[in-house]
Amino acid sequence: MISNKNILLGVCGSIAAYKSALLVRALIKAGANVKVILTPDACNFITPLTLATLSKNPVYTHYFEPETGVWSNHVELGLWADHMIIAPASANTIGKMANGLCDNLLTAVYLSAKCPVYFAPAMDLDMWKHESTQENIERLKSFGNTVISPNSGELASGLYGEGRMAEPDEIVAFLNADIKKGLPLLGKKVLVTAGPTYEAIDPVRFIGNHSSGKMGFALANEMVALGAEVTLITGPTAEKTNTDLKRLDVISANDMLMACTSYFEQSDIIIMSAAVADYAPIHVANQKIKKKDAGFSINLKKTTDILATLGQQKKEKQFLIGFALETENEEFYAQEKLAKKNLDLIVLNSLNDKGAGFKTETNKITIFNKALDKVSFETKSKVEVAKDICNEILKLINK
Repeated sequence: MISNKNILLGVCGSIAAYKSALLVRALIKAGANVKVILTPDACNFITPLTLATLSKNPVYTHYFEPETGVWSNHVELGLWADHMIIAPASANTIGKMANGLCDNLLTAVYLSAKCPVYFAPAMDLDMWKHESTQENIERLKSFGNTVISPNSGELASGLYGEGRMAEPDEIVAFLNADIKKGLPLLGKKVLVTAGPTYEAIDPVRFIGNHSSGKMGFALANEMVALGAEVTLITGPTAEKTNTDLKRLDVISANDMLMACTSYFEQSDIIIMSAAVADYAPIHVANQKIKKKDAGFSINLKKTTDILATLGQQKKEKQFLIGFALETENEEFYAQEKLAKKNLDLIVLNSLNDKGAGFKTETNKITIFNKALDKVSFETKSKVEVAKDICNEILKLINK
């Protein structure tokens, strides 16, 4: 859930500040972009150099640097963040946040932040139990902030009880779970196909196409970001997955058919973006075919139309999305395919459009629904195109 998210970590003056190094490392490992703000007192417990090295970003400690006059723009930092975490959050900083006090960069950024804010308290038992601390925490919660409750254990004073900051892995897990709760596709199962298929001629040759799989992978990643449980079935591709999804690698159209039929019934949304071969050799040679004659021909047979097969099996509460890559009469053929294959949406892209099609980082699409309502988009990166497609799917399922 936090992959590619901008996480702003605030660190306060507490012995638990040593855990912030482990927290930065855990956030980075989860794929987040991390920037760190230290209060002046936090610098007594952990150095900016440590956190800058781990986060691969400068660490912010003051409004400005006296030697250079370089200003740390608190508003800009607040706007940059998708999520802000203050860990450890000391009793002092919690009191300032609860009462709008703004005497350091961290509290200034907190007051400027538009994103969700989480805070993980760390303090001694008696400080944690004090009425003023509990009142400040309740006040922060009433502002919409989220507390990551401390654990019980041995404290720096030698006492045993509540006040230990939650462990870094617990904070990351809490953040993931909290983000996921508000996602629109939580609990939905999504099947995505991507890439080409290769139809063997002999052990070393095949019939294929130029699909890179980029569009399908972008769609799978976006569906994960929306909270769905995603199964990605992909033909041969160099694309990598770095999100929490199930990936199945296949080679031929028949392999993809078998995989799709295995997962289709349990899927709520099916996005068929793979470029599946329409024809395959009737006979596949067991040995490499030698170059002998001036001419050579291969007898082909039609592959099973996976999209049409799934369209025939589609149930009322399932949503099936297909793709059409055309070179002429684009809209006519796309609309024909939409009706013929019992689709809910079809995504059209034309090889006549610059920046669209195979092996590009961009795409230009038009989407039709069953009522033939048309939505067109400008040329965008495939990541942005995936967001547009998923937004149209959300509109469809929320009708």
